[in-house]
Amino acid sequence: MTFFEAVQKVNNEINGLVWGPPMLVLIVGTGIFLTIISKVFQISKIKVWWKGTFGQLFKKSEKIDDSNITPFQAVTTALASTVGTGNVVGVATAIFAGGPGAVLWMWVSGFFGMMTKYAEVVLAVKYREADEKGAYHGGPMYYIQNGLGPKMKWLAVIFAVFGTFATFGIGNMTQANAIASSLDEVFNIPPLAAGIAITIIIALVIIGGIKRIALVTEKLVPLMCIFYVIGSVIILVLNAGKLGGAFSLIFSNAFSLQSVGSGIMGYVIMLAMRYGIARGVFSNEAGLGSAPIAHAASRSKDPVQQGLWGVFEVFIDTIVICTLTALVIVTSGLYTGDIKGVPLVMASFSNTFGSFGGVFIAIGILTFACSTILGWSYYGQQCLGYLTKNNKAWDMAYKVIFALLAIVGATGGLTFVWDVADTLNGLMAIPNLIALLLLSKVVLELTKEYLAREK
Repeated sequence: MTFFEAVQKVNNEINGLVWGPPMLVLIVGTGIFLTIISKVFQISKIKVWWKGTFGQLFKKSEKIDDSNITPFQAVTTALASTVGTGNVVGVATAIFAGGPGAVLWMWVSGFFGMMTKYAEVVLAVKYREADEKGAYHGGPMYYIQNGLGPKMKWLAVIFAVFGTFATFGIGNMTQANAIASSLDEVFNIPPLAAGIAITIIIALVIIGGIKRIALVTEKLVPLMCIFYVIGSVIILVLNAGKLGGAFSLIFSNAFSLQSVGSGIMGYVIMLAMRYGIARGVFSNEAGLGSAPIAHAASRSKDPVQQGLWGVFEVFIDTIVICTLTALVIVTSGLYTGDIKGVPLVMASFSNTFGSFGGVFIAIGILTFACSTILGWSYYGQQCLGYLTKNNKAWDMAYKVIFALLAIVGATGGLTFVWDVADTLNGLMAIPNLIALLLLSKVVLELTKEYLAREK
């Protein structure tokens, strides 16, 4: 057995434990619990969070020269990391492995994930800390330590360790892998060349810190979302006659009791749930504790006001963009073949767009993945900064390693890279979800105070 095979075997064992039934119950259960105690906030207060997010997009934000970023820059930085290849390749992988029924469980994880993300952001802004320059630092490690007390600092350290390593998987190698695969498929660009180019771009941006990352993402994220949504909607309009059948297939497959392979009844349901929820979390990151790190850097003073953007994030990411990708793939019918990942998405779009379909997806993946890499580079910096007390030498070492790992991701195998990312996601989520449940009362109190002021 080679070293690579040994690592893969160990990862598979950990992955099976991390993403087994207990983890699925914990991650969805946390969202369900927060939804219940907030009286289904994502629906009952839809006017509140819609007005506080989308309604603010067209208002000019005052320019303040400080060390922090605007609330909108915070959400675009967070969206940059959440709207990534999980919305394209992740959805395709879920449907290929778990069938069309995985889409329903992706919606379920997204719906309850709205409240999970909301709670994360509220707590991140509530318990963040400012350094000597006035720049804010926050996220699960800070709300665990400052919210639960010094005795629970060990849990904060665990999150920061897993968070640092997770950035190399979900936030870097999987994204670089998707970019390289799409560029190779469409333009015959060697993966190594793509990896080197990605490394150079990453290095040029992340060395400038959160301010430079935010300046890039606030312009890139809206454009890439609009570009992808318009292309997907065109395909679905042209294939409107197949939409009814696609929705029927998604719901029937999600609850199918037929046996597969091992002959165990309900195996299809377990596959659909496993891949739907895992890829849903990979896509919207609700429960991982990553996005609140960016939100904590906002100059917003109100935790709940910034938390509303967390609800908006998951809505755009999963309910809108993931759904569009899923419907394009399911209506194409190509998921039943042997192709998966990037080629499956390209083939699905090419069904309508012809050869332009591959180019469209290559451009989409390039922008999605690059923005994700930039957002996650900041998360890793903050997690490592928490562990090293923002040591500059460690910070620079992280940036160099992070940039170089894009080459490893670009030239690595798709299955192994995604499996490692899945494992790291799960390990990162555990301490964060524990903190969310223990601090849920604080979230509820802050929400009630905010709603009372709004009235």
